[in-house]
Amino acid sequence: MERRRIVFIGRVQGVGFRAMAAAVASGHLVSGWVRNEPDGSVVLEIQGDPAEIDGCLKDLTARMGWFIRGQESFQIPPEERTSGFDIRR
Repeated sequence: MERRRIVFIGRVQGVGFRAMAAAVASGHLVSGWVRNEPDGSVVLEIQGDPAEIDGCLKDLTARMGWFIRGQESFQIPPEERTSGFDIRR
């Protein structure tokens, strides 16, 4: 079990990025959330098996990659008893 925080930069707000992230995550065995940040970036926290996380991020990039100019990924401690994937405001 692993948890990652990914910060996406580029034209990632106002293009359906959060909704697409949630839709893509629903097709994988992951949990977490996605949120717009005041600086124009989008933060995504995702937890699950590393292969599921990688697959989810690959699918998200395949669908929204043209809006992503860069990203930073950090491994963070897993949270207990998480389920679902939320869009935070």
